[in-house]
Amino acid sequence: MAGERRRRGGDGPRERPRERLRDRDPKLRQQQKTARGSGRVRTALVLMAAAAALALGLAAAVAEWNRWREASRLVTPHPAPPAVPPGSTGPLSSPTYFWGTYRPHVYFGMKTRSPRAVVTGLMWLQHGGNLRHTNDQNDGVSRYGWLMHDGVNFGVQEIRDEGLVLRTEFVKQPGGDHGGDWSWRVTVKMEGKGPAPLLSLFFYVATDGQGTLRPVLENGTRLAAVAGTAEELGDFTLTFLPPTGEGGEGHKYASYNFLAAGVPGLHRLTDLVRQSLRESSVFSPPGRTRRRFFGVSSTGGLPGESPRGQLLLHQVTLEPPAVLEVTLESGSAAGVRRGRLAGPALSAALAQHVATFEQRFEDTFGLGARGVSLPQRRFAQAALSEMLGGIGFFHGRSLLRSEHREEPVPGIESMLFTAVPSRSCFPRGFLWDEGFHLLLLSRWDPALARDILAHWLDLLNADGWIPREQILGDEARARVPPEFVLQHSETANPPTLLLALERLLPDAPLPYLRRLFPRLRAWFEWLNRTQAGPEPFTFRWRGRDTDLERFLNPKTLSSGLDDYPRASHPSAQERHLDLRCWMALGARVLAALAERLGEPLAPYRDMAAALSDNDLLDQLHWAPELGTFADFGNHSTAVALRWHRGAPVPGRPPPAPQLRREVREAPRLQFVGALGYVSLFPLLLQLLKADSPRLPALLDSMRNEKQLWTPFGLRSLARDSPWYLRRNTEHDPPYWRGSIWVNINFLVLQALHGYAQARGPHRERAAELYRELRHNLVANVFRQYEATGFLWEHYRDSDGTGQGCHPFAGWSALVVLAMAEDY
Repeated sequence: MAGERRRRGGDGPRERPRERLRDRDPKLRQQQKTARGSGRVRTALVLMAAAAALALGLAAAVAEWNRWREASRLVTPHPAPPAVPPGSTGPLSSPTYFWGTYRPHVYFGMKTRSPRAVVTGLMWLQHGGNLRHTNDQNDGVSRYGWLMHDGVNFGVQEIRDEGLVLRTEFVKQPGGDHGGDWSWRVTVKMEGKGPAPLLSLFFYVATDGQGTLRPVLENGTRLAAVAGTAEELGDFTLTFLPPTGEGGEGHKYASYNFLAAGVPGLHRLTDLVRQSLRESSVFSPPGRTRRRFFGVSSTGGLPGESPRGQLLLHQVTLEPPAVLEVTLESGSAAGVRRGRLAGPALSAALAQHVATFEQRFEDTFGLGARGVSLPQRRFAQAALSEMLGGIGFFHGRSLLRSEHREEPVPGIESMLFTAVPSRSCFPRGFLWDEGFHLLLLSRWDPALARDILAHWLDLLNADGWIPREQILGDEARARVPPEFVLQHSETANPPTLLLALERLLPDAPLPYLRRLFPRLRAWFEWLNRTQAGPEPFTFRWRGRDTDLERFLNPKTLSSGLDDYPRASHPSAQERHLDLRCWMALGARVLAALAERLGEPLAPYRDMAAALSDNDLLDQLHWAPELGTFADFGNHSTAVALRWHRGAPVPGRPPPAPQLRREVREAPRLQFVGALGYVSLFPLLLQLLKADSPRLPALLDSMRNEKQLWTPFGLRSLARDSPWYLRRNTEHDPPYWRGSIWVNINFLVLQALHGYAQARGPHRERAAELYRELRHNLVANVFRQYEATGFLWEHYRDSDGTGQGCHPFAGWSALVVLAMAEDY
């Protein structure tokens, strides 16, 4: 026990020498108290610092968790049940739409609505010219497009290429459990007289990661057929029939080559074939001069690239004219097939489909009954057909960037069935374009339009966002400049799908609408939340360009109107008129949808009433000093682009001059004086009452030739605007700064037609403008089609000439509805 006490210091507390000294010395006692106080302070400071560090760490952790959570929601599908029921696009559930010309980026090809589809296609080569495969408006093909296409069963296309005329036709035949059969006919001939050039046609079939193909050779050189099998196709046989003379009569001499190769991706098909060509083949018709030509070698591939699928290609080399046919026969249709769909049987089927199409077109649009001329009716049929023939099926992931993290991430694995704006320039889905496409498609085939709309809504992520541009799969991405691939999560797009839904709503089946409603609600709430403006019932497009020195007026790509002039200095104080009007449309349509479904409609009805309130609209967007509706923001009118030369650096060449923006007068909060399409939005979406005192000013601006009126349609920006036809950067020509756009002109016609029918003091003026504008627009679009063979992206306001991308049978095909006066 003694030892234990010594270790503990005895039985009780002992007085230490230092303590005894302190008790005798008052000064030392005071020093000890001070030191003890300082120690407490230091301890408190240490504890406070630790607490602060902990709080900062926790805050950082919470912030990082929030960033992770927001970023993860970016790539998380919306939890609502899918708008497209699982399995509903397959060959058993939807045989009608299973096979189609769903490859809009190629001149002629077909595939199924499958994620890893077997694809078929056509290439051609006039020897001495270029290999043709994918659409490119700069490749020298003078005109091409579908003349007839019903969107389901058949199509007829004509292509003119340097004196060569190709006519591509297809017919589908139902049967079996895998989408049925189909047949192609390709007719080739030369325009004019003279010796026919040597022509090679390349028919191919390729897989993309699944399925097998086996060549069936004839005489060891001619690929007579391909026997294949795939997940959703089952067993099938693709047969290449020998060519015949014009009219399908008699044997046609031809040389044959074939290629069997591994494919690193469908986007590399053209490169693979081009690399396989060798000028070692000989065309030697009996009694004729022998000629060398480029033929594919029997095997090949792209060095250094691992194959992902198979390619089998049949090359036929001949002298036009000639007729070639290809048939695909499904193994599961053998028991119901009445014979091969080729030769006379194919001719009869095509004739029947043509007659059915023409009757259905007249029943739908009534142009013959309206006295429309035959050439104009043919033009309208081609406009509709080119849109239908441009419908594509895409599968893949978008590349996304969240505002909460720097690194881009691959998006949700998605499938999209959609029309496209342009087969040559934009062969992929665009959100705001698609609403306009569906206005026409819903009139022709409501079930098809409903299917497309549902596919778009299934792209919704957990937040309720849909990327504005859909670049899904390698083939789609290969056609997009790198700077446009990335989609930003704060960027919206006009909800034009609701324009189409408003048209579809009365007759759409209730189960379909119930699947759509939660997704539409989430999308609308996302728009309402993320694009809110600085004041109640105001809205602001996010994602404007931020380089204030580069752009004359920073672009607003999210609005769809790209370079249309907005406030010169983007800020959180902006109020965007067009977005407010789109939100009014959205609230109106959702209220109608909720009412039809028996869902609570008060929030949408109340919001629609507030956003349609003409007095509130006046307070927020009527600019008395401009005499029109306008955006509001931090704006200066004294801006211009000026050439600047950088300071010279000794020993280096002088720097190239750069076009930079100069601001000669500081911006201030004010209305933006940019009379044009945006100014008309309260009229376009028919938010103004029929007796509105603001209607006369808008009608006057529309009819004023110094402002919006032209003999070809309404220009996008007033001719007396300081931004009219002004470049936005050195390399950025004017886009929505004067050109005539069919989609907005269609909305104007729709609105004028409505105001002309409504009781009010302006109905006669609206009716007069409607008649004049409709005539001008239709006549010019038809005239340009006759001259060039194409619908165009937009039209020059000075003479009506087609500009931009062609063919552009996206919203420019709305001219068909204008011709039919179907609004």
